[in-house]
Amino acid sequence: MTRERLCWMRLAPYWESLCIHRRRCISGRCQRLRSLLVRGCKKLAAIVIDKQSNLTCSQTCRTGGIIPTVAQQLHRENIERVVQEALERSGVAPSQLAAVATTVKPGLALSLGVGLEFTRQLVRRHDKPFIPIHHMEAHALTVRMLQPVSFPFLVLLVSGGHSLLAVAQGVDDFLLLGHALDEAPGDTLDKVARRLSLVKHPQCSSLSGGQAIELLARDGDRTKFSFRTPMGQTHDCCFSFAGLRNQITMTIMKKEAEEGVEEGTLLKCVNDIAAAAQHTVAAHLAKRTHRAILFCKANGLLPPSSPTLVLSGGVASNQYIRKALTIVTEMTGLHLICPPAKFCTDNGVMIAWNGVERLREGKGILAPDVDVCYEPRAPLGVDITAEVKAAAIRLPPLKMKIPS
Repeated sequence: MTRERLCWMRLAPYWESLCIHRRRCISGRCQRLRSLLVRGCKKLAAIVIDKQSNLTCSQTCRTGGIIPTVAQQLHRENIERVVQEALERSGVAPSQLAAVATTVKPGLALSLGVGLEFTRQLVRRHDKPFIPIHHMEAHALTVRMLQPVSFPFLVLLVSGGHSLLAVAQGVDDFLLLGHALDEAPGDTLDKVARRLSLVKHPQCSSLSGGQAIELLARDGDRTKFSFRTPMGQTHDCCFSFAGLRNQITMTIMKKEAEEGVEEGTLLKCVNDIAAAAQHTVAAHLAKRTHRAILFCKANGLLPPSSPTLVLSGGVASNQYIRKALTIVTEMTGLHLICPPAKFCTDNGVMIAWNGVERLREGKGILAPDVDVCYEPRAPLGVDITAEVKAAAIRLPPLKMKIPS
């Protein structure tokens, strides 16, 4: 391969597109393996990136949040135009595409449906192979685009909609060690931020809920409030955040009563609550990951030399959480790798890279006439959470002294 260029397009919540061009030698001749068109998620934008990640053009349109029916309508109104613009800027006609890859699971049903229907028409019109993409697999493999990470490795995916631990054994081969039993950590932090009315805070009006919590926590004292780490007596690798959110909500209500203010008013102790909430989320993630590492070591699921933990997903951009996981990996001898923040959140590049990996290995490539259904909910890999729970691994003491 002598050259690779990415044309990345992000359309509305839960939809993205991207084209990949590359050359490779086949039987001594350099043939062009034209374009790979990929769709994924979040806001409207178009970016052209070459192999060295040099941006050549872009456009963005924020939608102000995810409303499924609005997202669906935006998809319908813009999908054809955005794809056409990507192809034109890449200088490639649809007939020159090598394959088309699209996110089909998991995600918002209405948005996935629009993207999949457009893809069906495209691949059948131009007789192109189709590569269905699992959204969480794409998150897990993004790191391999940035640096040489060999299989197998442990991955912690944490976002607004997902929380899971898995062993990546191959491009399409995953062992699921643990998953969220109720809500995801990003969702919890967002809901806490809304309950604290952080949108009214002068420093937080333009930030997401999770970003606002992280910012205010830097100046807070987490020891002022003591929240119980979830599932302390459950010795598996699954996650639960709903109970923690309830603890935080009860504390907020109590402080509102003490300060004599109504809901929607910024509390004087908002920084301390943010710090305590963030710390407890980080501690919960760290402890479950610690158990996953011990399980993997006990069962030979990671290489004895230079085992790796990959942290990805939108919540992975939280620096405090990264520090918490660094404590765990340093204690257990793993190497922690976190993709840059722009590749942690949902993005078209990760969907494209998953397509590239599958195309290279010839896995999951379908004929254009094969019917594929989208799946709003879809597990990742082979579920061995019962085995993890049966192992009942007790954690050794671990001091979570995380510097702010």
